[in-house]
Amino acid sequence: MENMLDIIDSIASEKGLSRENVTEAIKTSFVQTAKRIINPTFAFEADVDERTKQVKLRQVITVIADGAEELESDSAGAYMSISAAKEIDDEAEIGDQLQMEHELETYGRSAFATLHREIEFHIQRLVENELYDKYKNKINTIVSGRVTRVDNDQNTTIEIDEIRAILPMKSRIKGEKFKVGDVVSALVRRVNVDKVTGISMELSRTAPKFLEELLALEVPEIKDGIVIVEKCARIPGERAKIALYTNRPQIDPIGATVGVRGVRINAVSEELCGENIDCVEYSASPELFISRAMSPAIISAVSVSEDANGDKKAVVTLPSDQKSKAIGKSGINIRLASMLTGYTIELNEVGGTVTGERAEEKKEGIGSLEALFGN
Repeated sequence: MENMLDIIDSIASEKGLSRENVTEAIKTSFVQTAKRIINPTFAFEADVDERTKQVKLRQVITVIADGAEELESDSAGAYMSISAAKEIDDEAEIGDQLQMEHELETYGRSAFATLHREIEFHIQRLVENELYDKYKNKINTIVSGRVTRVDNDQNTTIEIDEIRAILPMKSRIKGEKFKVGDVVSALVRRVNVDKVTGISMELSRTAPKFLEELLALEVPEIKDGIVIVEKCARIPGERAKIALYTNRPQIDPIGATVGVRGVRINAVSEELCGENIDCVEYSASPELFISRAMSPAIISAVSVSEDANGDKKAVVTLPSDQKSKAIGKSGINIRLASMLTGYTIELNEVGGTVTGERAEEKKEGIGSLEALFGN
């Protein structure tokens, strides 16, 4: 119990915590120990004496009126009626606080064991809170770590500095497989604190934000805010579309992002297991933005509307020879365009109207006939 200040300094230095926070944790540990060992209904206060380097523990009793409800409550030990206080001190008044010092040493070895457990508990909570404050600021940013375990459900445990991170199977790109020892980069989706398991992170490699953060790492113009990723849509591992813009006329946002001979965009694609990334220039005009989002198809006209429920719809008119490009393989192009723009897209082919799903069904039907009878 002696030299408590030295113990506080040692803990703060070893755990990388502030001296003030460790001091408060120690004081709380003394108060909780006193409640457990002496009486849970008593009110205690603890202070560190800078001169003696010891913790002073005091019981605090508040004087209240006779018959007050607090005298019958679960915390009755923290109060004393004015009549009882007058028997101790004739000058006692309602609101006065009587103080009585306690020394845990007088309560034997059980008090020391309880205090030890309390200090361990509160210091551990303090460490976890510090880590939580540190890593909650990393949400939606990329972290890297080494794989330490892959369970039977293919959930991957990754060691990120001092904490354990989980990359769930659902948040992995299709076809990815990791083994112990692999170094993996992923996006921090959330940080969790559990009283039993401690602090942990959930990671993702399928979130659109992961693509945005990878682009910021590869493209200095995006990192510096010269080129801005306005919107992003992904079908992880297959294809993605990103909408870019800049306020500087001399900068080409698409060229800056793609890089010379595609070196920048290819580096990002490689990290995403070969995911194809289409870059389109963002426009505040929904008609122009949708037309660009339908690339590589060449669009004749776009008409947009919004119903009373706020559902947005776009009718895209295009030549018949552009229909397959607009839809894409398995409808991926039109789906991504819809995700990117926020509009439900209907294709109006010159000579007839066809939605994305119906056009794809028709395309697949023709393909089946060609396979059966030949070209």
